[in-house]
Amino acid sequence: MAEIDSERARRIIITGGAGFIGSNFVHHWSKKYPKDRIVVLDSLTYAGNRATLEDLENLENFRFVHGDICDRPLVDQLLKQENIDSIAHFAAQSHVDRSILGPGAFVEANVVGTFTLLESFRQYWLESGQPKHYRFLHISTDEVYGSLGPSDPPFSESTAYSPNSPYSASKAGSDHLARAYYHTYALPTIITNCSNNYGPFHFPEKLIPLMIINILQGKPLPIYGDGQNVRDWLYVKDHCQALDFVIHSGTPGQTYNVGGNNEVKNIDLVYLICRLMDELSEDLPVKPAENLITFVKDRPGHDRRYAIDASKIRQELGWIPETTVAEGIRETILWYLENQKWWRPLLSADYQAYYQASYDQKFI
Repeated sequence: MAEIDSERARRIIITGGAGFIGSNFVHHWSKKYPKDRIVVLDSLTYAGNRATLEDLENLENFRFVHGDICDRPLVDQLLKQENIDSIAHFAAQSHVDRSILGPGAFVEANVVGTFTLLESFRQYWLESGQPKHYRFLHISTDEVYGSLGPSDPPFSESTAYSPNSPYSASKAGSDHLARAYYHTYALPTIITNCSNNYGPFHFPEKLIPLMIINILQGKPLPIYGDGQNVRDWLYVKDHCQALDFVIHSGTPGQTYNVGGNNEVKNIDLVYLICRLMDELSEDLPVKPAENLITFVKDRPGHDRRYAIDASKIRQELGWIPETTVAEGIRETILWYLENQKWWRPLLSADYQAYYQASYDQKFI
C-alpha cells in the first residue's frame, strides 16, 4: 500500500458537502483528521441538507458556507481567507431522471461550476507559488463511459467517453476541463470516476432509499423496464476511504476508477431490499414487501450495464472495497429505519411533484 502523507494538516474546501457523498466524506475526514480545517461550500439545492452536518457545526475547525460554486468572487475569497490547499469537488446535479426533465441546470452546475472552481484555484495556486502539495480532487461518475453489454470488460481509466444522458454528458465535460487544467497549466488535478454509491444520507429519489421509503409507506416499488439493468454498487464509506487515499497519495494528472466489485441487476437488488426489510422492519403495511414491485415504462437512454475495473487504484494506492452489497444494504436499511427524522422532512411537496412527473405516467 502506498504510504499516505497524513502528517501535514490540510485546509480543505469540500464542495457539495451537505449532499450525499460529500457529507459522508466530510464526516470521514473530520473523524480521521481532526486537526485539519474543513470548509464546506454548498448551495443547499433540494438534495443538500445542512442538518446532515449538524453534529460538526460547533467544531472550531469546521465552517459551513452557503454559496454557489459558480460565484467566482465567493470562491476567490474563501481560498484566500481560509488559506486553502485542497479542494474536494463533489458539488453536482447528479440525478439522470432530473437531467432529462431539465438539462440546463446540469450544464450550469456541472460544467460552469467546475470551470469556475478550476479558474479560481488556478489563480490562487499561481499566486501562492505553485505549491506541490496543493490538490484539486474532481469526483465524477462511471456514467461518462456510457453503457456496457453483458460480456463487455469493465470500464477502465482508458475507456473512451460515451455519455448517454444530459447528466453524464455534463459530468464528462467537467472531467475534460479538470484534465485539461493539468495538461495545460500543470494544476494538480486528480479525477476519480466511481460506480453507483449507496449508504446513509442518500436523497429519497435514488433507487435504494426510494425502495426503502416506499416499502415503509406501502407504496409501489417502480422498476424501470425489465429490471435487468446492471450496476456496480459501492458503499459510500468505502468510497470515502478511496478518496482519502487519492488525495494523500494519488498522482496529479491521473484518473482513478473506484468501484465496489458488486455487479447486481436492479431487480435482484430490489428483491434483496425487500427480503431485508421484511426481516428488519416490524409492521410493514405490505408483507412480503416484494408484492409492491411494479414495472414501469423505461426511461429514455437507460444505460444497460455499468462495471468498474478498479485495479489501478488497488495496485498503485492499495485501496480495495471492504463492503459486500448484502452487508452494505443491511447497514443502509438500519440507518434509514433509525433516522426517519432526517428523511421524512425531505418528502416535501416539491419532491412529490417530481415523483409524479417521473413515475405516475409510466406505470404499465
